Amino acid sequence: MRQVSVIGASVADEDLYQFAYHLGRELGRRKVVVINGGRSGVMEAVSRGVREAGGISVGILTTYDGSDANEYLTIRVNTGMNWNRNPIVVASGEVVIAIGGAWGTLSELAYAKILGKHIIGYRTHDIEGVFRVHSVEEVLKILEEWGII
Repeated sequence: MRQVSVIGASVADEDLYQFAYHLGRELGRRKVVVINGGRSGVMEAVSRGVREAGGISVGILTTYDGSDANEYLTIRVNTGMNWNRNPIVVASGEVVIAIGGAWGTLSELAYAKILGKHIIGYRTHDIEGVFRVHSVEEVLKILEEWGII
């Protein structure tokens, strides 16, 4: 199975939430394992989409007890590392998809660059080398070109 990391806003507006949800459904349908931070916002939306499509969503959580987990995760990894878990989220995917985001997402983008990951971005930070997209269909096309799906 292929693995993709999805990072993004823990507080997502309706557009970001719907984008992440639909992306999750499409990745889940294609049996791509989705790694994320396991919390709210974009992480919840993508996990929900994956679950509804019968896929696997893995949350790399900030707490030791998983109390910050969203209800849609298939697998919870309790780290107790707070935001120091961000490089694990990024390193676990073959590709990183950023959807919106604030400082935590910016740190994950930095780790993705350090690790030489391909990055796809929707309404996220303006970072050199991020493949900008405007639709879930564009994400899927890029992932297909890169041999992920």
